[in-house]
Amino acid sequence: MTLLALPAPRLVLRFAGLALLGSWLLAASAQVMLPLWPVPATMQSAVVLLLGALGGPAMGLASVAAYLAQGLAGLPFFAGGNAGPAVLAGPTAGYLLGFLLAGWLAGFARGQGAWRQAGVLLAAHLALFLPGVAWLSGFVGFARAVEVGFWLFLPGTLVKTAAAFALLKALRR
Repeated sequence: MTLLALPAPRLVLRFAGLALLGSWLLAASAQVMLPLWPVPATMQSAVVLLLGALGGPAMGLASVAAYLAQGLAGLPFFAGGNAGPAVLAGPTAGYLLGFLLAGWLAGFARGQGAWRQAGVLLAAHLALFLPGVAWLSGFVGFARAVEVGFWLFLPGTLVKTAAAFALLKALRR
C-alpha cells in the first residue's frame, strides 16, 4: 500500500502566500477602472492572465479564488471598492466567476513557445466572457449582454491580452 505524498509544509505555505499576494494584486487592479454600465472596464483580466501564466493553472485558480473569497467576506476588493455577497449576485458576477476559468486556462501558457503563449492567453481571456455574458443576459437580455458585455470590451481585451503577453515576456527575461 502506498501513501499519498503530501507536499512539504513550507511549499504549501509558499503557495498560499503567493496566491494571497496574487489576490491582492487582483484587488488593486479592480480599482483601475472605467465606470461603464452594467459592467465596468478594469485591469483585472490582464492580472488574471499574468497570475496564471506566471504561476501555472493551480496558482491562477487559487489567486482568483482567494480574491473572490476576500471580496465575498467584505473586503473592498471588487471594482469601485465594492464588497460582499451582493456583488456576486449582481450583473458582474459571471465575469468574476469567469476569472476562475481564465486564470486556470492562462496557466497552460507557462512553458510554451511565444505563439502558443499568445494563443493561450487570448483563449483564456475570451473564455471569461462565456459565464460573464451568460449571467449578464439575465439582467439585460442576451442580445444586449453580447453588445455591452462582449463587443464593447473586445478592443480592450485585445490590448490587455497583448499587454499581458508583453509583460510576461519581459518578466521571463
